[in-house]
Amino acid sequence: MLRGGARNTDVARLFDIPVGTISYWRHVDRAKRGECPRRTPSDCPRCDGRPLDGRAYAYLLGLYLGDGHIVSKSKQHHLSIYCNATQVGLIAAAEEAIRKVMASPGLGRHRKNGCVEVKSYSKHWTCLFPQHGAGPKHARRIILEDWQQDIVDAYPWELVRGLIHSDGCRVTNWTTRLVAGERKRYEYPRYFFTNKSDDIRRLYTDTLDKLGVEWTHCTRDGRPYNVSVARKASVGLMDAHVGAKY
Repeated sequence: MLRGGARNTDVARLFDIPVGTISYWRHVDRAKRGECPRRTPSDCPRCDGRPLDGRAYAYLLGLYLGDGHIVSKSKQHHLSIYCNATQVGLIAAAEEAIRKVMASPGLGRHRKNGCVEVKSYSKHWTCLFPQHGAGPKHARRIILEDWQQDIVDAYPWELVRGLIHSDGCRVTNWTTRLVAGERKRYEYPRYFFTNKSDDIRRLYTDTLDKLGVEWTHCTRDGRPYNVSVARKASVGLMDAHVGAKY
């Protein structure tokens, strides 16, 4: 009767069965035949085959591995990227990357003490960031899946830019040298990346190696989790493709 066009209420009244039960039976029957009504389409590239913006994803992956996390609930997940409140360009760049990677979910800003949380809701964020898990990232393994590594190989500078914009910085160092009996001050730019996760630092340095950027491990402010790029040619490459936060 239902397949012939009868209404749920008419069938329920005829057989003295609750209309909710009839509605559920109808839904299950349609689902089995691949005719599930009112299915909300997903914009998840991993689930529905929508093209994934690789450039935006590589940048967002860097932001997530640095200053991002996913909070999971029973029917929803939300992705949070934390940005310095004064770096409005970085906040806008994070929002733009999220929209390009996953267009439909809600997106908002939440101001906290000294920072802005860029937050996006979608149950599919864990599809795009399978590195999500319980506890801090440095306390568990962080390994890219093959499809993620393919994107990083295609857009390595975008990953580096995302990592620097989250857990890195461009600073001006200085030193003094004795020239003709006179001590002179010299300044030079330098990039730092700081992250407690050995896996994330290795992902960063492996990508730098592929790009021809020279780097060294160093201790800064008493912390041994730093990667430094200081050689002039390498800094020039970083300036051309990454630049300072803004």
